[in-house]
Amino acid sequence: MAEVARAAGVSQQTVSRVVNGQPNVSDRTRERVLAAVRELGFRPNFAGKSLRSGRYNSLGLCLYNVDQFGNLATIKGILNAASDMGYAVTTMEMDDRTPLSLEEASRRMMGLPIDALIISMSIKASDFEAFEPQPGLSTVLLSMYDHPLCTTVDSDQYACSEIVMEHLLERGHREIRFVGGPSYSVDSVFREKGWRDALERRGLRVVEPERGDWTASAGYEAGARLANDRDATAIYVANDQMAVGVISALQDAGLRVPEDVSVVGVDDSLSRTLPHVWLTTVQFDLLARGRTAVEHALLGSAPGYRPVAIRIRPKLVERSSVVDLR
Repeated sequence: MAEVARAAGVSQQTVSRVVNGQPNVSDRTRERVLAAVRELGFRPNFAGKSLRSGRYNSLGLCLYNVDQFGNLATIKGILNAASDMGYAVTTMEMDDRTPLSLEEASRRMMGLPIDALIISMSIKASDFEAFEPQPGLSTVLLSMYDHPLCTTVDSDQYACSEIVMEHLLERGHREIRFVGGPSYSVDSVFREKGWRDALERRGLRVVEPERGDWTASAGYEAGARLANDRDATAIYVANDQMAVGVISALQDAGLRVPEDVSVVGVDDSLSRTLPHVWLTTVQFDLLARGRTAVEHALLGSAPGYRPVAIRIRPKLVERSSVVDLR
């Protein structure tokens, strides 16, 4: 800064005003300072600026499995929202071979230059109920579970199943099977609950679900078993990848989709990888999920802010994999 001040013939205080966008500097002086900045390759000292302002203009993001479809779309929403608000994002991927601890995640992130923290919780943390956010660090959890001390934001996984089941039941389906994800998956737990509740409310038969690991191969194995269930008229699959596997298995067993068995997936993730997608599915607004998380992470340090539970309702994408039995 001293070199820029000498080159521009001004004080260091004037240089500081210019690089921080403050007023009380004439246009002529401002241009002279900016020319010296460009010539000397000057950039403000971020650490010093943070000490003065008490802000880092950076959000922390902690999550499992960065490469999962839902996480990638959520990250994009977080990055877009943070950028619009002038914030960078510091990301840490947790080891999915060990149980998630919110205390451990927040402790590790606390050592980094961040103003607020977002933790993605695709697996319920072992210390969820006991967790207390770090003092002074606004913390948002991406989770379907409510928390008394933290705002929680998520796509409404239970409503996802309500939408699917309403669609199938209105078209005359009564024997509806479910293929869930891993038993530890929060999303799968709530999707299964929504499916089960919809059947039980109407006094319809609940056949215990098949399970997979979200992959098409796991869906194929589940579909091969379900091909022997001649009562089933529809199969609700907890994600699109497994739904593709289920359809392949049914077809290999000589069944037609949807004429013999209807199939519905979740997440609308196939349109970028497969042509002529005909699978009826549920679409989440994951960009809105990420943006809402950023907004509340930054609001959380404001006086009087109280944690809230925000659930973003998805929508059905109706294609041609469901037949009307009425």
